[in-house]
Amino acid sequence: MDVALFRHRLLPPLFLLALACACATAKPRPDAQEVDDLSIKGTDKVDDGDIKAKILTTETPWWEPLWPFDNGPSYYDPNAWQADLRRIERYYQSQGYYQAQVVSNEVKPSGKDQVALEATVTEGAPTTIGAVKVSGMEALPQDHQRRAQADLPLKEKAVFREEDWVGVKELIQGRLRELGYAEAEVGGEVQVDVGTHTATVDLQVKPGPRYKFGNVFVATDPDPKVAPRRIIEQAQGAVRKGDWFSESALAEAQARVFGMGVFGAVKVNRGAPDPEAVTVPVVVDVREAPLRSVRLGGGFGVDITRQEGRVLAEWTNRNIFGGLRRLTVRGRVGYAFLPSIYSTVSGDENAKSGVVFDATTEFEQPRFLFRDVRLQASVSGEKGLEQAYSFVGGRTRTGLIWQPHPDLSVFPSYNLEVYFLSGKVGTDAIIPPITLGCRERDLDDCTIALSYLETTVAWDRRDDSSEPRNGYYASLSLQGGGGPLFGDFNYVRVLPDLRYYHSFGLAQRLTLAGKVRLGTLIPFSRGEEEATSSIVTRFFSGGGNSMRGFNSRRLSPQVAVDPSDPTAGTVPVGGNSLVETSLEVRYRLTESLVVASFWDTGYVGQESLKPGFAARNELYHAVGLGLRYLTVVGPLRVDIARRLNIGPPLFVDSPGYTYPSSGSCFGLGGKKTTYAGAPEGLCTFQLSIGEAF
Repeated sequence: MDVALFRHRLLPPLFLLALACACATAKPRPDAQEVDDLSIKGTDKVDDGDIKAKILTTETPWWEPLWPFDNGPSYYDPNAWQADLRRIERYYQSQGYYQAQVVSNEVKPSGKDQVALEATVTEGAPTTIGAVKVSGMEALPQDHQRRAQADLPLKEKAVFREEDWVGVKELIQGRLRELGYAEAEVGGEVQVDVGTHTATVDLQVKPGPRYKFGNVFVATDPDPKVAPRRIIEQAQGAVRKGDWFSESALAEAQARVFGMGVFGAVKVNRGAPDPEAVTVPVVVDVREAPLRSVRLGGGFGVDITRQEGRVLAEWTNRNIFGGLRRLTVRGRVGYAFLPSIYSTVSGDENAKSGVVFDATTEFEQPRFLFRDVRLQASVSGEKGLEQAYSFVGGRTRTGLIWQPHPDLSVFPSYNLEVYFLSGKVGTDAIIPPITLGCRERDLDDCTIALSYLETTVAWDRRDDSSEPRNGYYASLSLQGGGGPLFGDFNYVRVLPDLRYYHSFGLAQRLTLAGKVRLGTLIPFSRGEEEATSSIVTRFFSGGGNSMRGFNSRRLSPQVAVDPSDPTAGTVPVGGNSLVETSLEVRYRLTESLVVASFWDTGYVGQESLKPGFAARNELYHAVGLGLRYLTVVGPLRVDIARRLNIGPPLFVDSPGYTYPSSGSCFGLGGKKTTYAGAPEGLCTFQLSIGEAF
């Protein structure tokens, strides 16, 4: 089963399975005593939370009885506690407090089969750095000396910490090796005067000769299916013979070879340096993965406006016709109920259901004309149901992917899409073709064709694309349709996306994540016709991966199913402008449990994006709390969001429609006389797999 195909879908059965597995914890011995409280007194210069993270004994968290995804309560072990008292003193020494002592400790009963532990310390005076001496680099160019010693973590008069001492040696050594000194070593000693509480740091550097890259060698399987020359060619995109040696180039070469997509493991190392030629050979060690694979999966999606079950499959041949040409066939088939199974079964006249599917065949040719350019072509067919329309369509794409760096890709392509649209909402209600963007406005359905060029640029520096904790991601999509490309619509569509992540604190448990996503769709007129856009190119927002204060695709201009009956509801028809921002704080309580708080904003407007939209009070806001349980398929994520009462009701393009004037939060807390946003209420519940962004 291919768990990657589950991402961003709602899988209650998988969630329940994880819940059941997590509840199975080992029982302690009968005489075990639970640690109800652990306190360390006398701490002033060192945070007691940092000390607790370095010892074995822990206290049972307050939420443990309420949450099954953990290892159970923490129990008292006398031997471990005595060892921890020594660890406390050793930790103080590592932080520069060489006279710190644990002067007392107590183990006190605290309820039935519970104890409270208390340790009291005296910290003493800190040891500060009196001088930092660096020797051994006198023969190097001044620029190299300056770069190797820039902004060192050890500074005079600062408190001496052992982690800074270890870190500064690794830092200087890494910088020198990045400059080509492949055999650079950094050692030295620290002399601590306990009487004066000062430390003298003596760093001794042995840079060795400066090397260049030599030949590239490949270690592979006995009967390789991938020609070694292909591997060498890919690695030489980063490690060129004759260039100065650097470890970052080795890392880039490893990413390039792994990006070929045919290896299960890749390791790029330097060989033994040749002092006479002053070169360093490069060894690429690879283990081939199966060139053919089949992946299967399935899921069930639940939302207030949609319920859907689906089966997914993918077949890939990574060396079809030889030359590492790739052919992939993927498909998805399911059955959708709008808004729910119950409404469909009970005969609701505004409900609809049906089979949905999409199938794609994709071909990729590596090294198309140049080493870093790939040709990619795909053909797809699709049948779908949305709240405002149903459709059957097909699309084809042909383009070149230029990837000069593993983190950077540029993908220009030509795209042709054809859709047959039907605006049937329920048993009788029809969305006008003009609202869908159809040109055949006298019919209940229409066929539209989109012909456009698109260029997507992406720069991905995240440490993990599925669960990022540090780094950033930036992308820009530009579409230009119609004109000399023909098609039914002339338009320009711009969609930039920026995300940033930074983690703080011990073990980087606290992560700050931010996202900004903007979009504008600018339609142009065709002759005497009015400029208009098609619903398939417009923007929608709302759901677990966008503005979480709205349900899926519900942040959008709306049309009424029946303008004379407000209870019949509205359906989203998309807009020509999009704004999404999100600020999220995530904290890892345990290795598998993460809590989060977030503030999302969003806006989807009828017109193209213009300056000043926020000043017109059109931006919606939502705050919320989330819980993530980390699994092998990605974080199982629960988010509850509450929209703030800022902004107008969503625009409903239906003359005579009366917007509901009150709403609640999951039916609780009474009715609000006025509120911003969608008519189904102020609060949403999102259950999904994978981080929101």
